[in-house]
Amino acid sequence: MKRIILFCLGLCLVFLASSCGGNSHFITDASYRARVEQDFELKKSLLPRGDLFAVFGTELTTYEREALEFLYAYMPLPDITDFSGQFYLDNIHASQRAAQEMPWGKSIPEDVFRHYVLPVRINNEQLDGARMVFYDELKDRVKDLPMAEAILEVNHWCHEKAVYQPSDARTSSPLATVRTAFGRCGEESTLLVAALRSVGIPARQVYTPRWAHTDDNHAWVEAWADGEWHFLGACEPEPVLDLGWFNAPASRGMLMHTRVFGYYQGKEDVMDITPNHTEINITANYAPTADLTVRVVDEAGNPVSGACVEFKLFNYAEFYTVVTKQTGTDGTCGLNAGKGDMLIWASKDGRFGFSKVTFGQQPELTVKLDKKGGDAFALDIDVVPPAENAVLPEVTPEQRAENDRRMLVEDSIRNAYTSTFLDEARAKAFVDKLSGLKPAEAEEAVQYLVASYGNHEALCSFLTQASAEGKAALAIRLLGVISAKDLRDVSLDVLTDHLQHTPDVKTSRYAQALLNPRVGTEGLTPYKAFFQRAIDKDLAEAYRQQPQQLVAWCRDSITINDTLNVRRVPMSPEGVWKARVADRLSRDIFFVSVARSLGIPAWIDGVTGEVCYQDMNQQGAVYDVNFLAGLAEQVPPSGKVAATYTATSVLDDPKYYTHFSISKCENGRLQLQSYDEALWSALLKQPRDMAEGYYVMVSGTRLANGGVLAHVRSFNVESGKPTRLPLVMRESKDEIQVIGSFNAETPFTPLADGKPAVEPTNFLTACGRGYYVVGILGPGQEPTNHALKDIAKLGKDLENWGRKMVLLFPNEDSYKRYHVEDFPGLPNTVIYGFDTHGAAEQIAGEVKLRNKSSLPIFIITDTFNRVVFVSQGYTIGLGEQLMRTIKAL
Repeated sequence: MKRIILFCLGLCLVFLASSCGGNSHFITDASYRARVEQDFELKKSLLPRGDLFAVFGTELTTYEREALEFLYAYMPLPDITDFSGQFYLDNIHASQRAAQEMPWGKSIPEDVFRHYVLPVRINNEQLDGARMVFYDELKDRVKDLPMAEAILEVNHWCHEKAVYQPSDARTSSPLATVRTAFGRCGEESTLLVAALRSVGIPARQVYTPRWAHTDDNHAWVEAWADGEWHFLGACEPEPVLDLGWFNAPASRGMLMHTRVFGYYQGKEDVMDITPNHTEINITANYAPTADLTVRVVDEAGNPVSGACVEFKLFNYAEFYTVVTKQTGTDGTCGLNAGKGDMLIWASKDGRFGFSKVTFGQQPELTVKLDKKGGDAFALDIDVVPPAENAVLPEVTPEQRAENDRRMLVEDSIRNAYTSTFLDEARAKAFVDKLSGLKPAEAEEAVQYLVASYGNHEALCSFLTQASAEGKAALAIRLLGVISAKDLRDVSLDVLTDHLQHTPDVKTSRYAQALLNPRVGTEGLTPYKAFFQRAIDKDLAEAYRQQPQQLVAWCRDSITINDTLNVRRVPMSPEGVWKARVADRLSRDIFFVSVARSLGIPAWIDGVTGEVCYQDMNQQGAVYDVNFLAGLAEQVPPSGKVAATYTATSVLDDPKYYTHFSISKCENGRLQLQSYDEALWSALLKQPRDMAEGYYVMVSGTRLANGGVLAHVRSFNVESGKPTRLPLVMRESKDEIQVIGSFNAETPFTPLADGKPAVEPTNFLTACGRGYYVVGILGPGQEPTNHALKDIAKLGKDLENWGRKMVLLFPNEDSYKRYHVEDFPGLPNTVIYGFDTHGAAEQIAGEVKLRNKSSLPIFIITDTFNRVVFVSQGYTIGLGEQLMRTIKAL
C-alpha cells in the first residue's frame, strides 16, 4: 500500500513539475554546469554495465536533466546501483514543490538550494522516501512562520517522533528512525536534516569525528535562515537557535566539519574535495582555532612529497585519525583546528614517524620518517584538550518555560505512539498461537518481538508465515543472528528470502556464516534467491567444490574503484553484480553474500577485517581471502601475546577501548584491532593467539579535566613465539585535589514515592558524614542519558562504596521526563530530589563553571564542604571517572 501511495504521489509531482518546471535551468551558471556535465560523463564512462543511467533515455525537461546530472555526477556507487532514476526524479519534483509552496523558497540562492536542499543523501544512511512523507506532515505546520521559527518548529516535530538512544554504527533511514521512535545522534541529525530539506530549508549535518576532552563523537545540524547558518541539536528542541547541550563541548572541539554533496564553491575552508562531496571545516564556528603547517622529511632532512599525514585525537584509548592529508611537492600540508593537542602521524613507502603538536602554540611541525616496521619504541605522551570557551544566546524564563511545556506535550505524543508497540504480554499472546516452538524458542521470540519496536508487524508476519511452513524454529534462529537494529527495521521480504533460500549445510558456523543476512554494515536486501537464479547451476557447484574459483572471479570480474564511494556506504550485493564496479568493502560484502547464497560459510573477521570462508571439502578448513592474488590462504600463522599489568588503587582491571587498544601497523599506518570491550584479565592476562606482524599498543588515563596521560609502545608478533609486554597505565599524583567548596547544609526537596516531601532536608542530614555525590540532571537530554548509563554500569561498585548519591531535578517538568526504568543498574544509594535551594548555582559559582544550565553536573564532595571532582555536560565514562576518584580518596 505504501508503494502505491508513493507511486501516485510521484505521478502527481511529475505533473506539477512538468507544468511549472518547463525548460528553465537547474544550474544557471554555465561554467558550473559544464563542470557538472564533465563529471557526469566521467561517471558514466566508469559504469558502463547494468543500464544504470536508463532514466536519461526518457523524456526530461531541461531542469530535470540538469538536476539528475548533478545528482548522478556526485552520488556514491550504491545510490546509483540500488535506486532507480524515478526515485531521484520524485525527489527533484518534491524539492521543486517545496520551493514553490514555502514562503522562503524564492529567497534561497541557487547554489545553497543545489547543495543543501536537493540532495537525498545526508550521511551514510539507507535512503528512503522521507522527503515526500515528511512534507505532507510539516507543510501546514510551518508555512506561515518566519524561516528561523520554522526551523525550531521542525525540530519540535522531530522530537515528537524520536529521542536519543545509543545504537550500533549503521545509520537507519529517516523513516526507520521515526518508526522506531529513537536513534543515536547521527540518526537524529539525519532525521532533522531530511525534515528541514523536505520543506525547502537548507540544512547540513555537522560532525565532530571525535571529541578532544572525552571519548565518543557527536553529530548535530546547521540550518540556513535568511542568509545565515545556525546550529541546533537534532530532536532536542531549544527556545532559540544556536543553543544546545553541546555548546560547551563544541567550544573544546578540535575539529568540526560537514560534507557537502557535490563540487562545492562556498566561502568555507575546504579540507578535501572528493568525487562525491566537498568536505569543509567549520570548527571556527564553535571554537577558537589555529593553523598548523606539517612538514614531512626523510632521515636526511629532505622534504617528502606524497606522504600520508594523519591528524589524530586520543579517543576510546587509541589515537584516532580525524583528518588525513597528503603532502605537496614541498613536503607540507596544513590544517586549521581547535587549540589543543593532536598526534601527527606521517608515513610513506613503509616508513613512518610521529610527533605531538599543540595547535595555537606551534605554527609549524616537522615530522621525520625515521621508523619502519619492526622498530621498537615506547614513550609517554601527555595530551591536553582545548579550554572551554562557550558563548550562549540569551533565553528568557518565559521562553524556557514554554519550551519545557511543549517538550512534555511532544513526549506524550511520542509515548502514545510507542504504547502501540508489543509489550511482553502481547508478544507472548501472539507467540502462543505459533506452532513448532520449544519453550526456550518461544521465550526468544517474545524478546525479539518486544525489541522490534515499531517494526513488530513485519516480524509477526514473518513468524506467522514460517510457522505455517513448519519453519518457526529456524525463523527464531534467523532472528537471533541479526543485530538489534535489524529487528527494528528489517523488511519481511529480506527475512523471507534468507529463511527460504539458505542452503542446508551441516556446519557449526551455519547460523552466523550461512543463515545470517548481515555481513557488515550494509542495508539488508533479499539477495540469496537472486544469486541462486543468476548463477548457473554447474558454475555454482564448481564454486562450492573450489571456493577459490569464486575468489578469482571477483578479482577478474569486479573493477575496484574506492574513489567512487569515498563515504564507504556499502553497495547491495545485487548492485555489485549489476555494475561489476565496487569499492573494496562492497566487494568483500558481495563475496560473502554470494558464498552464503551457494552454501559456502563465509564472513568478515570482526577483529582483523579479513574476508574468510570455510571449505567444506577440506575438512572445514578456514581460509583468508587474498583478492589481489585471486587466492585464498589458510588463516595466517600466529604467535602468543600476553600483557602484564599490576593493579593500582585506582584501576584493578583495564578495559579495551576504555584504557587500552592495539593496532596493527601495516605499511607505516595503524589499523585498529576490533576486540570486544574486554577486560585485560580476559583478553591479555593469559597468552592469546595474534596474527604475526608489527603492532602498536596505546594506553591512556583520562583525567577529570579531559586531559590524557598516554603511553605508546610497539611490539612484534612472530609465528610460534611468545610475546610479552607491559600494559602501562600512567597515574597522576596531582589529579585528585580540592577544586572548590559546596555547603553540605544546602537544602533540597527530596522525593518519596515520586512525590516531593513537605519539608526540605539538607545534604549533611541526607548523606551523613563523609564523601557523597551530587548530580544535577537534564532528563531526556543525551548528556544526562550517557552519564546515568555510565554510572549504572558501575552501580555495584558505587553501592559497595556505601556513600549516597543525590540526583536532583531542576524542576517538576524535567522530572516528568525522567524514567528510572531506562537506567537499570543505578546504585541503591541514590536519593532523588528537586533543586529548590540553588545547589546548581552554588556549584557553578564555587568550582567556576561557565554555565549552570549545561547539564548534567556531577560533583564528589564531603561534609567538610570540599569538592574533589566535577564533571559538566557531555562526558563518556563518567562512572569510571567517579570510581577512579573515589578509589584515590
